[in-house]
Amino acid sequence: MTDCIFCKIIAGDIPSSKVYEDDKIFAFKDINPKASVHVLVIPKTHIDSLDHLDHGQQDLMGYMTLKLPEIARSQGLNNGFRTIINTGPDGGQEVGHLHFHILGGSKIPGFN
Repeated sequence: MTDCIFCKIIAGDIPSSKVYEDDKIFAFKDINPKASVHVLVIPKTHIDSLDHLDHGQQDLMGYMTLKLPEIARSQGLNNGFRTIINTGPDGGQEVGHLHFHILGGSKIPGFN
């Protein structure tokens, strides 16, 4: 997707504060953090949202999910962290490319 901001970040066309990269995923610091640590983890394959996954992406999603704790620990989050996937406009998704948020670094209010 040539107009996807996250695809442009992966391609290096837009600068980012990269914290992790391999052949499947890319992780970088959020430019508008909601916690003292706020990292976005995205697949290198463009997928619009969680709502657009199919069974062919099960391995990728499993891989991403298992990498989240490693990425969180690399950012000093040794006492816990929150992960969020926003899906669609009403779910708070602002960029049309599937991504996990990793948040932490201090006590984050719970959901009541």
